[in-house]
Parts: sequence; C-alpha cells; structure tokens
Amino acid sequence: MPIQKVPAQQIVIVNTGCANISSLRFAVERLGVQVTVSDDTQVIETADKVFLPGVGSANAAMASIKQKQLVSCVQELTQPVLGICLGMQLMVETSEESLTESTDCLGLIPGQVKRMQVGELRLPHMGWNTVTPVADAPLFKGIDANSYFYFVHSFAVGISDFTMASCQYGMDFSAALHKDNFFGVQFHPERSSDVGSQLLKNFIEL
Repeated sequence: MPIQKVPAQQIVIVNTGCANISSLRFAVERLGVQVTVSDDTQVIETADKVFLPGVGSANAAMASIKQKQLVSCVQELTQPVLGICLGMQLMVETSEESLTESTDCLGLIPGQVKRMQVGELRLPHMGWNTVTPVADAPLFKGIDANSYFYFVHSFAVGISDFTMASCQYGMDFSAALHKDNFFGVQFHPERSSDVGSQLLKNFIEL
C-alpha cells in the first residue's frame, strides 16, 4: 500500500561532508516533507527532526564533522536524531575501522564499531537482508518482522541493551540502535523500498 504523507515539519539532513545526501533527501521528499541540507548549527538546532548520514570511514567522517564544528551541536540535540549507515556508527563511542588506532566517535550511544567476523562469507555485507526488531521498536511500527532492508558495510556494532533491531550475516549485529532521542540504522532506508519509506515516516512522526 502507498505510504501516506506526513505533517509539515522542519526536517534537516546534516551536511557532514562525508555522505551522498541526494538519495536520502529524495526519499524524505517523497513523503511530502520539505528537507533542508545544512551544516549551520542554528539550522540544525532548531529542526524538528535531524538526519545524520554518512559514508566512507569513521576517521574521515569525524575529521569532517570536527572541521565543521558540529560535534557539540549534534551531542547536545534534544529532538529525535536518526543516524544512517556510517551515521549510526558515528553515534557510538569508538570505531576500530582505522588500521592504526581507534577513532573517537560522538559517544551518543554506548558501543564500539568493529570489523565483522563472518568466516568465509564475503565482505562488505552488501545487499538485502532480514531485520528483526525488538518488541515495540518505534521505528519499526507497521513493518513486518524479518522484513528485508538494504545493507552495505564491513564494520558493525555488536548486540547490546541499546539494540533496537538485529541482523545476521555470519554473526549477529545491531541493525538499529536507540538511546534517548538518538536512533541509528545500519542499513539504508532510502534504498529499502516501501519498508524503508515506512521507517523514515515513522521517524518523522515521532
């Protein structure tokens, strides 16, 4: 069934300098919502909902966020914030993606990003895989358990008390995280067809 449009809000996608933002913006706009892409702290702070996208390495992404002086801005947000893919990984405490040293992340949700241990399976974990949310997970309202979402990653956050949904690819890992007003998804909802649209709608309607 088609996804219904959501009420008008001020929606901001943080221009981290390390993300392909256009596909996310188009996915949100298809819900009938206007979107602002910005790295202006005042614009971000006054938004109703904030998206934190990211692609590439945690080290480069954190360097870009620090250069744009966005670290404390994001850490102090009180409205709902959704990190996507690398954006979710940046929400935890540290990332082991760098070969030389651990990268300090934003520290919004307890956890560490580690290279996936998947045996003989291929990395990156790329393509469609089923996601299992915990009971009453707010982002998964109206989405069937074991629905398929689209992933592209080689590093992941393990299962913890902050896991909102899990996935299995050679190992169990957090497909989604949640603590307070901070939410994160390892997959790409903007590339996950109708279930991805429903998840974006659920976030905007929080």
